[in-house]
Amino acid sequence: MTRPLDGITVVSLEHAIAAPFCTRQLADLGARVIKVERPGVGDFARAYDARVKGQASHFVWTNRSKESLTLDLKQPAALAVLKDLLAKADVLVQNLAPGAAARMGLGYEALSAGHPQLIVCDISGYGEDGPYRDKKAYDLLIQSEAGFLSVTGTPEDPSKAGNSIADIAAGMYAYTSVLAALLQRGKTGQGSHIDVSMLESLGEWMGYPMYYAFEGAPPPPRSAAAHATIYPYGPFAAGDGGVVMLGLQNEREWKVFCEGVLQNAALATDPHFDSNAHRNESREALKAIILATFRALTTPEVLARLDHAQIANARMNDMAGLWAHPQLEARSRWCQVDTPAGEIPALLPPGRVNSFEYRMDAVPGVGEQTEAILRELGRSDEAIAAMRSAQVI
Repeated sequence: MTRPLDGITVVSLEHAIAAPFCTRQLADLGARVIKVERPGVGDFARAYDARVKGQASHFVWTNRSKESLTLDLKQPAALAVLKDLLAKADVLVQNLAPGAAARMGLGYEALSAGHPQLIVCDISGYGEDGPYRDKKAYDLLIQSEAGFLSVTGTPEDPSKAGNSIADIAAGMYAYTSVLAALLQRGKTGQGSHIDVSMLESLGEWMGYPMYYAFEGAPPPPRSAAAHATIYPYGPFAAGDGGVVMLGLQNEREWKVFCEGVLQNAALATDPHFDSNAHRNESREALKAIILATFRALTTPEVLARLDHAQIANARMNDMAGLWAHPQLEARSRWCQVDTPAGEIPALLPPGRVNSFEYRMDAVPGVGEQTEAILRELGRSDEAIAAMRSAQVI
């Protein structure tokens, strides 16, 4: 069974999350991804933590199905190897410091002159031009610049997302842009230059709060885990200490919620609660009523009432709950992938497709495929030994 990107070769000068997440998804679809790492230490994300059999959680998540090639790109012999690779590659992805790739002769203009079919994807914090071009850009900094922190958290304290949302957004748009560029190349025969910024990626995801605050209108308030403008829509504690998330979308559901869940039909027409606007204004009073009802129930009992009334709900899971989620198990969404420290479980990519199977190969050790790739490029054993002696690889 062939995969959509079988036969496509991606070379990536990558570290941290955004570029590795992009290229891992290309590998999921069958692309050969050659990850260029620093000799000895590799991608610095390898050392973020040691949670997964002594390996970093970020790294094992974003780097399966790749080949690791170590090159010290400050040395001419290493650059020569990289350029030999690019002569046969379809895509170059990089998220080095701003301007670093161009200074090594690896910018789109320099590369496209000799390789017009090459797709070059540059990922950065703010893009290749503009006044912020050279600013350092870490995930939390972009969450701040994009206004994400201003609408997330409690009224007293802004809060960051619990994962690298800006990196993930940039990785997703880089991934989809590469796919689009491959389709475009199939029509025109020409490669493309893709310039993806973390700020613009997360800015796109901020579309709702931006338009809600259109022309100086007040932005959505920070409302912790509750919806900022719809109520009740958020977390509520049950009597056994569990937390249930529920959400109402319209007045029909509000009436059903009062009758079937709160078992207080008269509440539906109470003038303090008879519209979303009124419920939003009186959310503290309504919260007290809901919590008083739920206090007498266990979490499963609350969920059962909500399900019976067909009110949207969810259990507030922790990571242990996600690992053991019955829906993921029922849909066979787990598989095993190898790592240098042994097999680990991995979620299959979202989107179950009947025409191919995702590639779910091993997470590589630092430089694990270096010698094999060099031999593929025509380097002799003697040349490889000399490169290793000179710390080129």
